[in-house]
Amino acid sequence: MYDAVLAETIRLSGAGGDLIEGYLARPLDPAPRGGVVVIHHLPGYDREVREYVRRLAVMGYNALCPHLYSRVGEGISHDDAAAEVRAQGGVPDDQVVGDVAGAAAFLRTLSNSNSRIGVIGHCSGGRHTFLMTTELPIQAGVVCYGGMIVGEPVPQFSSMVPLVDRTPQVSCPILGLFGNDDNFPTPEQVDTLEKALTDAAKDFEFHRYDGAGHAFFAPDRPSYRVEAAVDGWQKIGAFFARHLDEE
Repeated sequence: MYDAVLAETIRLSGAGGDLIEGYLARPLDPAPRGGVVVIHHLPGYDREVREYVRRLAVMGYNALCPHLYSRVGEGISHDDAAAEVRAQGGVPDDQVVGDVAGAAAFLRTLSNSNSRIGVIGHCSGGRHTFLMTTELPIQAGVVCYGGMIVGEPVPQFSSMVPLVDRTPQVSCPILGLFGNDDNFPTPEQVDTLEKALTDAAKDFEFHRYDGAGHAFFAPDRPSYRVEAAVDGWQKIGAFFARHLDEE
């Protein structure tokens, strides 16, 4: 099997037609395949997120992470851009929707695209993923410990209002992966989201991990939990295979 993968920084059209940075990884095999938009977390468009993009390409998907903080300024480091955006209260939801829509459109233009799109995100990216399931014509959403979907607004992140009341608008299957030691979201908040999805008769599956807290997928942090992360990646692979591999 031909297993070459290309990873590169690109430019794509985001919200309002703005040209933004993105990180793309894709198999070079011409066989049709689905695409995955990776939404980065609050720390920004960092090495860890770009590794997730490459991992998804190795799994067989065209994967693209739009740099949501691209507009902060030319020549600024990714870390400085993230700090500035956090100080501003985060990125407005409508801008994130536009950037992710632009990334999905880019993936659909690739010669080996089967036009099916999934979205995945961690932390704030998990919240944004939930938002995309209510806003965009996608086929699958993976919410990895998405905070601020349920609960009171967090003052320092003024752009991130709770989204649970939008559950009736969810239009695709959702996979949720959560740690039972997390405080963001808490297990009780996950219960609330699970009930809302059940009451709205949505297609979803949640998995929760004992002994895991926030950022249990992050291998460079003390929060990393290998058993939860390995199982989580297996579930992500199976979920995307069910919903993105159709032609």
